[in-house]
Amino acid sequence: MTRYLRAAFIVWVILRYGLDELALSGFRVTRGLARVVRLGRRLDAPRGQRLRQAFEHLGPIFVKFGQVLSTRRDLLPADIADELALLQDRVPPFPTEVAVATIERAFRRPLDSIFESFEREPIASASIAQVHFATLRLRTGELKEVAVKVLRPGMLPVIDKDLDLMRMMARWVERLSHDARRLKPREVVAEFDKYLHDELDLVREAANAAQLRRNMAGLHLVLVPEMYWDFVHPEVMVMERMAGVPISQVDRLVTAGVDLRQLARDGVTIFFTQVFRDGFFHADMHPGNIQVSLQQGTFGRYISLDFGIIGTLTEYDKEYLAQNFTAFFRRDYKRVAELHIESGWVPAGTRVDELEAAVRTVCEPYFDRPLKELSLGMVLMRLFQTSRRFNVEIQPQLVLLQKTLLNIEGLGRQLDPDLDLWSTAKPFLERWMLDQVGPHKLWEELRDQAPRYAKILPELPHLLDQYLRKQRGHRDRETDELVVELRKTNRLLQGIIFTTIGFALGLIVMQFLVRVRLF
Repeated sequence: MTRYLRAAFIVWVILRYGLDELALSGFRVTRGLARVVRLGRRLDAPRGQRLRQAFEHLGPIFVKFGQVLSTRRDLLPADIADELALLQDRVPPFPTEVAVATIERAFRRPLDSIFESFEREPIASASIAQVHFATLRLRTGELKEVAVKVLRPGMLPVIDKDLDLMRMMARWVERLSHDARRLKPREVVAEFDKYLHDELDLVREAANAAQLRRNMAGLHLVLVPEMYWDFVHPEVMVMERMAGVPISQVDRLVTAGVDLRQLARDGVTIFFTQVFRDGFFHADMHPGNIQVSLQQGTFGRYISLDFGIIGTLTEYDKEYLAQNFTAFFRRDYKRVAELHIESGWVPAGTRVDELEAAVRTVCEPYFDRPLKELSLGMVLMRLFQTSRRFNVEIQPQLVLLQKTLLNIEGLGRQLDPDLDLWSTAKPFLERWMLDQVGPHKLWEELRDQAPRYAKILPELPHLLDQYLRKQRGHRDRETDELVVELRKTNRLLQGIIFTTIGFALGLIVMQFLVRVRLF
């Protein structure tokens, strides 16, 4: 019954905010209900705004769904994607007593025996978790200022119920609207399911943060909080407390003396280093997750927070990107089209010349603009939109990459309106591409495989001897089989010869006897 009540409430919200005009107009029953509910509702707001407000009304899970959905710019119209990107994790906190109970249950100790002090008022509250500040005494006796992230209680059953309803709604939408079917709602819900369940495991998030911290240690441009592994649990995560100013508070940064132009360029460097050097990048870089340090010794450095969504790229992905960027720089649109077909991302029967023309239509106008007006994120977004008519199979990791690139461009140009992302990124990309396809890459691969080769080389004589013996054994067996067959053939021939000779001799004897009798 609860499920049906929840479904009825969702339908009411859909009708209340006029979302029936987006996806449900194909049902006569829905149109009739819409006329009834139309009384008292305003439909003059843009469709994207109404969709955002509906998600906010439906609660934290749908807010998170809207955030994830906003990353699928390859599937959504631009106005809806832009509006959903405004969704923030500003939801009412859950009671502190519940957070304390969760911490004590996770670590099986009273709160006072874990922390020297614990701020009962949460510093931040999101759809999945909330954060409290505390003071932790380490095993060494040292006191550390920490942030304690606690999952909202009972999230998993609520999420699973809402996901079931989302799957049901996705099936409805696919049946009711051809345009909605093109947006692949069931695939989007499946992707959301994966992201959400990953975020519900704080051990996984802590591991992501630790990996990113190691990767960024030598760059000296970004700070990642340290995880205190003695106090990491699927429901609770204790990490280093970071002191910074949200990057959206530009006036405070200017007052403090931060060089905004340098900060914008550093952001580009951080992003491309994570993507192209490490293949492991923070994929949720909205302003709420980024701060700037004003502390002495780390002044002007970025601070990264919230590591629930991490993008990864394989060597194949990076090689594909390298070849695409190389072809793009050379305006070799035919090669871009061929790469899409070779990778299997478009049907094998796709005509290269048609795909080439579509890519040229997207990319060529950008080369005639001033460099500072060139947006890599917009190029990728337009390519994704154009790819729909060719049934391009968009890879999730590249969608995360494109979404993060758009975030970086937006943040960078907020800090420096004249930011030239293209000229800032191009030298980095060119060096990286040379490393990927040049002699340096070959040397790196040889160096990485050196331990394996060192182990194999002493065994080569033995392996070669085994191989030769095996081959000789094959030859010996084949020779023996051939000899056996030859012997069989020889015996058969001998039998035929002896039979023929015997038969001839018999004829001669018979003729001799006949003649003797006649004479």
